[in-house]
Amino acid sequence: MKITASDILNAKILIVDDQEPNVLLLEQLLLDSGYTQVTTSMDPLVVCDLNRINRYDVILLDLQMPKMDGFEVMAALKADHSMDYLPVLVLTAQPNHKLQALQAGAKDFISKPFDLVEVKTRIHNMLEVSLLYKKLAKNNLSLEDTVQKRTLELTKTNLLLGQEIDERKKAEASLRETYIQIKQLKDKLQAENIYLQKEVARQFNFDEIIGNSKLLSQVFQNVEQVAPMDATVLLLGETGTGKGVVARAIHSRSSRKTRPLITVDCTTLPASLIESELFGRERGAFTGSDSKQIGRFELADGGTLFLDEIGEMPLEMQAKLLRIIQDGEFERLGSPRTIKVDVRIIAATNRNLIEEVRNGKFREDLYYRLNVFPITLPPLRQRKEDIPLLVNHFVIKFNKKIGKLIDTISQEAHQALLQHQWPGNVRELESAIERAVILSEGNTLQILGRFDNFEKRVPSDDASIKGLVELECEHIAKVLQQTGWRIEGHKGAALLLGLNPSTLRARMRKYGIIRQSN
Repeated sequence: MKITASDILNAKILIVDDQEPNVLLLEQLLLDSGYTQVTTSMDPLVVCDLNRINRYDVILLDLQMPKMDGFEVMAALKADHSMDYLPVLVLTAQPNHKLQALQAGAKDFISKPFDLVEVKTRIHNMLEVSLLYKKLAKNNLSLEDTVQKRTLELTKTNLLLGQEIDERKKAEASLRETYIQIKQLKDKLQAENIYLQKEVARQFNFDEIIGNSKLLSQVFQNVEQVAPMDATVLLLGETGTGKGVVARAIHSRSSRKTRPLITVDCTTLPASLIESELFGRERGAFTGSDSKQIGRFELADGGTLFLDEIGEMPLEMQAKLLRIIQDGEFERLGSPRTIKVDVRIIAATNRNLIEEVRNGKFREDLYYRLNVFPITLPPLRQRKEDIPLLVNHFVIKFNKKIGKLIDTISQEAHQALLQHQWPGNVRELESAIERAVILSEGNTLQILGRFDNFEKRVPSDDASIKGLVELECEHIAKVLQQTGWRIEGHKGAALLLGLNPSTLRARMRKYGIIRQSN
C-alpha cells in the first residue's frame, strides 16, 4: 500500500487562522510547493461544516482565535468525526500549548514564527500518515463488504461452496494483514506522540531548570557531559541562579543517582560545629556531645555531597576538606579510626574564589581540587529570553498553591519583568511572581508594586564613591529595620531582598549587622 507524490500533492488541506498574513503565507507556500487543493478560512466556527463536505487530509489549525480557540475546534471535530484519526496540525507560539495540543488529539505542531522548511516537512509527513489511514479504512470497508457478499452467496448455493470458501479465506487473510498494518501504524504513531511530548518537555525544562537560551543550553550541555563522570564539579554564579538545582540535575544523571545526595549549606553551620557535622563525632568527643553522630560524608558514601556556598567555609576546615577530597578518608571527632568513603563532590559559591585566594581567605590547593569542572550559571539579566518561560512556570505553580486562575499577563507586567535587572535572579523572580499572583485580580497577572532593586535605593549625592559592599550592607540593614528585624516569612526581610533566609543570615554575619537595642 503505497502513497505516491501525486496523492500527496492532490490531498485536501484546510488552513484555519484568524491572522490574514499567516493564512496568506501558508497558502502561498503550499501552492508554490505544488499542492492543488488548498482551502483557507479565518472563521473557526465553519471548520466542522467544511470538514463534513470535504473530509480534509490535513487541517492546519491555529490555537489562539477569538471566536473559538483551537482546542474547542478539535473537540468539535472529534465529536463530529466518525474516524478515530484526527488529522490536525496545530499552529502555536506558546510552548506550553504544544504538549496540551498533543494530549487533546493533535498529531503534530508547527511553531510560530514559521520556519518554512519545517512547515513543508511536517505537512508532507503528516499527509503520508493521513492518506495511508484513508486507504486502510477504504480497503477495510471493501474487505468487509466482500466477506458479507460471499457469505450471502454461500447460503444460496452449495455448488460454489469450495470456491467461495477459498475467496473468503483470501479475504480474511487480507483483512488480518490490514489489521496488522493498522496496529503497526498505531504503535508507530503512539511512539512518535510520546517522543514529541518528551521533546516539548526537554526543549524548555531540564529537570527543574527552565529556559532555552543559548547561555542556559551551554549549562545543559556541560551537565550532560560531566554527570556520568565522577569528576568534582564547581558551580559558580550569583545568588539565586539555581546552583542547587543544577547540583541535583548532575546527581540524578550520574551512576550514583540511586544513592543519596547530601547537601551541606556552609553558611548555616556554626564554625564550632562544622567539623562534627561534616565528619561526625564519637560520644564524649567534646563537652555536650552525649551521643554519637554520623557525619555528612558518611551519609553520602556511594553518593554525592553538595557543598553549597563553599566560600563561607572557615580556613581551618578547608585543610581537612582537602584531605578527604585527595585521599577519601577522615577520622570522626574523638576517634583514632580512619574511615574511608567514596563520595563525589559538587561545590557551589557566589564568591570570586580566585580573589578569595589572593586575599588569603581561601586555600589555593583546595581551589584547584574543586575547580576540576567549573560550570558558570548565567545571571537572569543575561538570559532575559527565558523570563517568559519562567513566568509561565511560576504562574502555574502559584495558581495551584494559592488557588488562582491566572492565564494571561498584562503588557505592563510583561515589560516590567523584562526591564528589571533581577539582582536576586530566578529566586527573586519567583518571589515577585508569587506576590503578583497573590495581588492580581481576575485572570490577568499584574505587577502592582515595584521590585526590590539596589539601584533604586542608591542615594544620588555620594553613591558614585560608595562601594557595592557598603551599599549592600546599608540596604540590608535598612530592610531589616523596616521589617522589625524579621528575617523569614511573608513579611520577612529575606523575601523583600529576594534572598534565601540562610544567605541573608550569612551576609549579616559577614557585614557584622546585628540588631540594635532601643
